[in-house]
Amino acid sequence: MAPPAHSHPHPHPEDHLTSSAMLQDIVIGLSDGLTVPFALAAGLSGAVQSSALVITAGLAEIVAGSIAMGLGGYLAGRTEVEHYEAELAREYREVQELPDVERAEVRDLLAEIGLSEATRELAVQELTADPGQWVKFMMKYELGLEKPDPRQAPKSAATISLAYAAGGLIPLSAYFLTSTPTEGLLWSAVITLVCLLLFGYLKSRLTGQPPITGALKMAGIGALAAGAAFFVARQFSE
Repeated sequence: MAPPAHSHPHPHPEDHLTSSAMLQDIVIGLSDGLTVPFALAAGLSGAVQSSALVITAGLAEIVAGSIAMGLGGYLAGRTEVEHYEAELAREYREVQELPDVERAEVRDLLAEIGLSEATRELAVQELTADPGQWVKFMMKYELGLEKPDPRQAPKSAATISLAYAAGGLIPLSAYFLTSTPTEGLLWSAVITLVCLLLFGYLKSRLTGQPPITGALKMAGIGALAAGAAFFVARQFSE
């Protein structure tokens, strides 16, 4: 007999989790990539008279920043995996060494969701019959931990690095096409602020936040960072 039309061979939530993680990594990399190199280029534009120097320093920052951001994403992913594995090992030990205490904790968790005493006792017997399912239940409902994907750490590192590099090249591109740092800064500011507005709008739409507010907030942060860097550089160059 053919399976029902609504059945799925794979759990659908996994796609949501993967997409959510990738979107988060893109947001982290792109937002910093648009803001930090823009602020650096703006600061240099207030202190030097060579567009080549701004480009060289900007490219160096993009390379260093993308590596640092990617490494940070990788370490964060690995830390999450290691934390989960440590808690998992601890739960297995407690199930073996303190089964009565762990059963009492299962009863308390089931009572919190409103199960009757008779139903709780049946559920405790079913859940604690299999140590694997027992520990899985405790990890999810006692500790609130979901098993992380061990392959996510290198994916996050690559996604954040590439997003940072792509974002950083946007404000720097104006300096390739202009003859002076001042002119480059003008066009860089226009290009970058438009991109920040669009990025903030789309990010807010995707995350369910007010899009106009998100766009203005993103552009405001970028403008504030660039303005502060330009002001400081101009003061020290005088």
